[in-house]
Amino acid sequence: MRRRWVTVITVIMVCAALLAGCGGTQTGSKESPKELVYASAKDINDMNPHVYTGSNPAQGVVYESLVENTEEGFKPLLAESWEISGDGKVYTFHLRKDVKFHDGEPFNAEAVKKNIEAVQRNAAKHAWIKLSTKIVSCNVIDTHTVQLVLSEAYYPALLELSFTRPYVFISPNHFKDGETKNGVNGYSGTGPYKLTEHKVDQYAVFEANEGYWGGAPKIKKLTAKVLPAGETTFLAMKKGEVNFLFTDDRGTDSIDVEAMTKLADSGGYQIVRSKPMNTKMIVANSSKTNSPVHETAVRQAIWHVIDRETISKQIFKGTEPAAYTLFSANVKYADVDLKKQGYDPEAAQKLLEQAGWVLGSGQEVRTKNGSKLSMKLYYDSNSSSQKTQAELIQHAAKKIGIQLELAGEQSTSIAKRRATGDYDLLFNQTWGLAYDPQSTIAAFTSDSSYLHTTKGIARANELYQKITQVTAAMDENVRKSLYADILRIVHEEAVFIPITNGSVTIVAPNTLQDIGFKQSQFELPFEKMHFQ
Repeated sequence: MRRRWVTVITVIMVCAALLAGCGGTQTGSKESPKELVYASAKDINDMNPHVYTGSNPAQGVVYESLVENTEEGFKPLLAESWEISGDGKVYTFHLRKDVKFHDGEPFNAEAVKKNIEAVQRNAAKHAWIKLSTKIVSCNVIDTHTVQLVLSEAYYPALLELSFTRPYVFISPNHFKDGETKNGVNGYSGTGPYKLTEHKVDQYAVFEANEGYWGGAPKIKKLTAKVLPAGETTFLAMKKGEVNFLFTDDRGTDSIDVEAMTKLADSGGYQIVRSKPMNTKMIVANSSKTNSPVHETAVRQAIWHVIDRETISKQIFKGTEPAAYTLFSANVKYADVDLKKQGYDPEAAQKLLEQAGWVLGSGQEVRTKNGSKLSMKLYYDSNSSSQKTQAELIQHAAKKIGIQLELAGEQSTSIAKRRATGDYDLLFNQTWGLAYDPQSTIAAFTSDSSYLHTTKGIARANELYQKITQVTAAMDENVRKSLYADILRIVHEEAVFIPITNGSVTIVAPNTLQDIGFKQSQFELPFEKMHFQ
């Protein structure tokens, strides 16, 4: 009898344990996933926010700026409020009082001063951002008030302070000898995520900052997994090895539109696209005097042999509309009446003939004074869409006697060519909605960006003078007029040849909610996303 009761009790306990286990499984099945694993075509690299080798999306979740650029205008971020002096030279920022760096160090006016001064002591690195040439001093007024003094009025100051880098803040504990220009020994920012693990060229892990001043993110873990763009990434998405991908900071997609559609059709994924963020374009080196690209007529002819509508429909399946101007219509100050120049091979031939480029009997390539109408077009070897576009343009150019030699290289190599002027033509894109028109236009004068693109045109000095004037113009109507003149000059000179308007594309699980975008094409608001 006693043995029977022991057996009964044992059975009851086992059943209870099983029921408890079943109940735990059911609860677990109802819990939302807490992790996103996203595909990245390259490593996050150096996360020092005061230099430029790191991944923009990664730095965007770790570090923050004083203000945020939004569709509605500038909004508070680490600064709760600010005032600008009447002469436009002094910016006073009132900082949040509830913010700490990831290492526990308080974020305050002294930390702001140390970061900004560290950036300024590396001036050569930041020549592209004109604010770096305007800052005279950064002064602590009290614990949570800091003042930025400029040498002259500079209307894009708030815009440039909102960028992903360099005017964002890292814990002063990570400075080396009071500097960041020679590297840092940690990556504590104030953002919604902390970098907790990094294996070079494999993956990086970011965990939620539970003490984040804006509220702890619901996605508790982000993992950036390095995968080659194309088939490898597509298969990884199908297998669930990664569950999120988006347009990278070179403006290229990890997989093509057809592969994205297959994932969406499988029922497990959704595709979300932003409004136009940038303009994909071909950049022409007007300063290369030993190349045909130096001639305006040649650049205009290339403009006319690009069939943008076909590229939009066939290569991008309509997801990137054809572009006929340097900036899309939703870019501030870009609503300028410019002559629409589209696909017109006959117009291209006429321009070349008038410029003396002759296509002799039996010849395939035009010549002028014994020189061939031959140029080299560089594209990103990691972008299948750029390669396809290049081949299409090459074919169309050949029909009218232009020889285009195609060369695929890594994006870093192409950027170096752009800076040194070692190119005829190359694929590129505008800085993007959060930066433009000011940043792309400012880059027209920069050694590291588009100086070689613009300095060979006849009106180069006039262009540079207007660029200097527009950044100091405090009157809105004056700015509009100057921007219109600037855009008209480069449009007529055809140094920036638009192709399509690009957007940020996200492929994510169907259960992921509140997927959104920032003004910047380089960052995503992961902290606002959550699963059903």
